[in-house]
Amino acid sequence: MTLARRRVTLLCAVMGLALGSTAVSVQAQNGGEIRIAHVYSKTGPLEAYGRQTQTGFMMGLDYATGGTMTVAGKKLVVIEKDDQGKPDVGKSLLATAYGDDKVDLAVGPSSSGVALALLPVAEEYKKILLVEPAVADSITGDKWNKYIFRTGRNSSQDAIANAVALDKAGVSIATLAQDYAFGRDGVKAFRDAIKKARIVHEEYLPTTTTDFTAGAQRLIDKLKDQPGRKIIFVIWAGAGNPFKIADMDLKRYGIEIATGGNILPAMAAYKQFPGMEGASYYYFGMPKNPVNEWLVANHYKQFKTPPDFFTAGGMSAAIAVVEALKKTGGDTHTNKLIKTMEGLSFETPKGKMTFRPEDHQAMQSMYHFKIKVDPAFAWGVPELVREIKPEEMNVPIRNKR
Repeated sequence: MTLARRRVTLLCAVMGLALGSTAVSVQAQNGGEIRIAHVYSKTGPLEAYGRQTQTGFMMGLDYATGGTMTVAGKKLVVIEKDDQGKPDVGKSLLATAYGDDKVDLAVGPSSSGVALALLPVAEEYKKILLVEPAVADSITGDKWNKYIFRTGRNSSQDAIANAVALDKAGVSIATLAQDYAFGRDGVKAFRDAIKKARIVHEEYLPTTTTDFTAGAQRLIDKLKDQPGRKIIFVIWAGAGNPFKIADMDLKRYGIEIATGGNILPAMAAYKQFPGMEGASYYYFGMPKNPVNEWLVANHYKQFKTPPDFFTAGGMSAAIAVVEALKKTGGDTHTNKLIKTMEGLSFETPKGKMTFRPEDHQAMQSMYHFKIKVDPAFAWGVPELVREIKPEEMNVPIRNKR
């Protein structure tokens, strides 16, 4: 063999070793696992929501994989990121997750404000962001892109379900909401859903409000002289107790309070409003199906308490992820996942959810309730009036697809 041929042979051997080493490295990094980022409010004003979502998400992965935490032979690895409820922090964390941590997809966040900051990051990196539990309509509306899916309910689903309980002729309604995406989108959707009642005032207060006196007085002034039934409809999340407005002797003016569901600690305030009606995303005693039975039994077993509002949402998100990955055989290529998830139906603690192909919003049941006071519970118990099925709700498609 000539010297030149020896050099070529040696070079080929070296290149082969290098390529083989790279292939092994890539396989070791990605081939044996599926990496999922969970961006949520581990701290911050929505900490309680975030922690419930995280608990539900991990329980959901356990349930959906039969305790193996694997899909198609690949290990599921969850990388947690604390957005602190801050949009800029969340945006940076998601970019790091997609770019440096090489996650295959992401789930979260807790806050609608943070979620809106994350949407363009998913589009930039061409990776799926499964939104849970942020609610604002704009997330799957005018700010949406094709990489966004949502298992959490949106403002329109909340609003349409609550309209079932409150939208009656001769009723005057004033709204009290937080002055950011969740509150304003919620009120807009509620206004759009109301057909018979009249909305006479919209009151927006900072998310950090602790003294509701001035806002309550404005609400009273707008409602007190209205004929017929008068209601203040509250849309609130996180810190602060807007139900303090009841201390201003609303009964003297014939004014009632109404609101949607919430986490159990927040529903302690509901005990002072027996008979109050509204609609909820979830309460552990309402859905009757095998998934919810598993969640309730195992949550009691692990934590000695029932699962809460956002625990069910976290579990739903996990089940959606696992069911999609099962259908792709563990393939995490984004376009294949998108094609698989569009129109995908999956069983959750709330029953069947389906990702609507047009905007990737999960269509799902909601629950019309009436509050009952039971001394055995520290919160006002939302007794089921009836389940509002997805097909009963004409949820608008608000994106520009």
